[in-house]
Formats: sequence, structure tokens, C-alpha cells
Amino acid sequence: MQTPYWNPRIETLDRPGLDALQLRKLQDLVAYTLESAPWQGDRLRAAGITPESIQSLDDLRRIPFLTRDEWMQSQQANPPFGDVLAQPREAAMRYHTTSGTSGGRPLAVLDGPKDWEWITEMWCYALWGFGVRPADTVFFAFSYGAFVGFWGAHYASEKLGCLTLAGGNMSTEARVRQIVDTETTVVCSTPTYALRMAQEAAALGIDLASGPVKRLILSGEPAGSIPATKALIEEQWGARAADTAGMTEVGTIVMFECEHQPGGAHIIEDHYLEEVIDPVTGEPVGYGEEGERVVTSFGRGFIPVLRYRTRDLVRRVPAGTCACGRGFDIYDGGIRGRVDDMKVVRGTNVYPRAIEEIVRRWPEIDEFQVRLYTEQGIRDEIEVMIECVDQATTGVPADLLKDLGRELAEAHEGLRFGVRVAEPDSLPRFELKARRLVDDRDVWGSTTGEKKVM
Repeated sequence: MQTPYWNPRIETLDRPGLDALQLRKLQDLVAYTLESAPWQGDRLRAAGITPESIQSLDDLRRIPFLTRDEWMQSQQANPPFGDVLAQPREAAMRYHTTSGTSGGRPLAVLDGPKDWEWITEMWCYALWGFGVRPADTVFFAFSYGAFVGFWGAHYASEKLGCLTLAGGNMSTEARVRQIVDTETTVVCSTPTYALRMAQEAAALGIDLASGPVKRLILSGEPAGSIPATKALIEEQWGARAADTAGMTEVGTIVMFECEHQPGGAHIIEDHYLEEVIDPVTGEPVGYGEEGERVVTSFGRGFIPVLRYRTRDLVRRVPAGTCACGRGFDIYDGGIRGRVDDMKVVRGTNVYPRAIEEIVRRWPEIDEFQVRLYTEQGIRDEIEVMIECVDQATTGVPADLLKDLGRELAEAHEGLRFGVRVAEPDSLPRFELKARRLVDDRDVWGSTTGEKKVM
């Protein structure tokens, strides 16, 4: 009989058992960092941190935070990797970068053979946890560039014994046709691209919902845990969809949604020590409270990472929220957004995730974009541009613009949203992380005139 867990001895540990395991690994990580990583080690020494000084997980808070800006400053001062490496560059076997969606230069990282073995194992947690088995055929709708993305998932699929198909350097049409022709049962993509492939399939006259795909593994965007977006993907594919999330900076995937789908993703707690803090004060917040996630990664040897501030917004809930039997806590709703995603429009807080949750309730809407601009240099405005299914032939459903505008306003303290129809196929489509929010307000008074895209 197949076990329902990839690593049952660890995944079913109770909280005291996990705490003890994490404490030992944290002590080992501190010792390794002090010995092998001068830049990070100097930070620990300046804070008076030694392995002996870590007597409980509460002592983690004595370790200084690591921010992306600090890491980037090191990389800029000593390109291309900065001073963060704990092993010689010639020992590396993988080079990857962040996706660069924040608008700046991406961070560049190296990994060695043991790192890559660990990265593959982390993805095995996710694939097996959502029911992927050796008999599956797994298709990766992924570009296979420098962005780490689904690279680790590809090797995990092979490790599980699945027939693994790489969909790099293919058009969307070619990918859809190969998924059908090979009777693929599992598709891995971003949520946005899952919708894009469904659009292409419809244009080709292919009914995905009656096809062989049974599972979609989503990653790269918070949309994988937005109920309306996820429901739309599942309806169009006739398959179950699971959210996952990771970061290049901390090594790989950090959380996954199991087959029980409790409304969130399990943290892989035997390999990561995660905190949720108030993004302003840096103080910890409790179960059920939204805050910024901070990650300490136990698995990467090339670049030790302790207390990395991700800027991701999460809401942690106990493991018992899910009936699967895992002892790993859950991020309810996955990644709920980013601290720096929030925009203020005429005194009202606006989050891209909240807008998408509303827009995706309308199956008639094919694609959308949010634009912020300043009217005549005086008043901030926000508008949502939409394209509808078969817009060129059937037009836009009556009252859609008015009803959508009303729902957006009701969800944002009465803030008025402009809603207008874009020309067919004029809005951008995305394969990797979608960037649907354009802030043109930065143009006013700017010396560069550059737009900020999120």
C-alpha cells in the first residue's frame, strides 16, 4: 500500500518534535555560517550569536533580519554574486536569478550538487502531497530560463518516476496540443498561464475539461490561492488545482497544498523555519493574524539564509486545520500579497489580489489590467481595463462594466473605479509572473518618466 506521505516519519511529527528538530538544525546552521560564510558570519558575530547562544527557538529573534536591499548591495559591490557564497564558485553546478518583478536588477544565486538534491526533494513533498504518482505524465509549461521557477519540480517529477515533458521553447498552441496528444495527467504552470492555455484550447476547439489532465500544480503568483481564480482554472481544465510557493533567495519551494486542500499551503517545516511578523514593528504576530513571512532556510549550503524578510503577506494557522495528518502548519490562503503591493488611491488601500478576486468572478472576462494615473496632475485615479471572451464577435455583455465597477467600489470603501473595454488582444499575456498593475502616477514629477509595473 502506498504511503500518503513522502516522508511520514517527519511529516507527522507533533509540534514539540518539530520544534526540537528545528532548534537542532538552527544551531547547526549558525555554526556552519560562522565557519563558512564570512559576510553572514560577521552579521551573526556583531549580534553576539553563537551556536551555544541558541538555546530555544525564541533565540532566533536575536539574529538580525536579512533584507533584499542588503543582499543586493553586496551583489552590486562585488558582482555577480556578492559576498554571500559559503563555498568556492567553481563548486557550483546551477546558476539562477530571481524573476525581477520588483523592477530592479535580479539577484543571482549559485547552488551545488547537494543543494540541487535538496531542491528536488522539496518539490517531491509538493508533487507527492497533491497526489502525483509514478504513473502520471507531467507537462511543464515553463520557459526553462535563468529564473528558478519549475526547474526543481522537473527533476522531482523524474525522481518520482513520472514521464516528464519539458514545454520550453514552444508556442502556447504547441503546448496545448502536446498536452492532449501525450495524454498528460498533470500540468505545471503559473495560474495566469493556466488560464492562457485554456483560452488557446478554446480557440482551437479543444475541450480541456473532458481531457486527461487531472491535476494542475500552480506556482509563481498569489493567484493560485485566490478562490475565484482557482475555481475558474479548475472549471476550464476539469481538474483539481493546487497552490505552491517558493523563492529563489531561500532555495526553492517552501509550501505546498496537499490533496485535502484545506484552503492553504503546508509549510515544509523540517527544512524551513518560518516566522510571521508585523511588517512595521518586526514583532511576531499570532495564529490567524496577517503579517510578513520571514524565512530561515536549512537546506542550501552554497548560500546560508537566516531570517530573510520576504515581504510576502501571510496568515498562519495550525496544522490541525487540515485533516491530512501532517504536523506542518498552514498559510491560510497561501501568499496573500506583498507588503509593497499595496497602493493608496485617494486615501483608500488597494491590493492587486483583492481586485483579481473580484474580476475573476466574471467568466466573461478573458484578461484584465489595472492602471493608476493622475488626472491633470491633481487627482489620483484607478481604472480596470478588460477584454472579454469572443469580444470581437459577440461584444461585451450588457451591464458588465457598471456591475463590475459597483462591486469594486463596494469592496474598497466606495472608491470609484473606472472600468473600460480594451481592444481585442491588446492587453499583455503572461507565461511567468503576471504584471497586471501599471502605476503611471510615477511619471508625474519623475526625471525618468518610467512606469512602474507590478
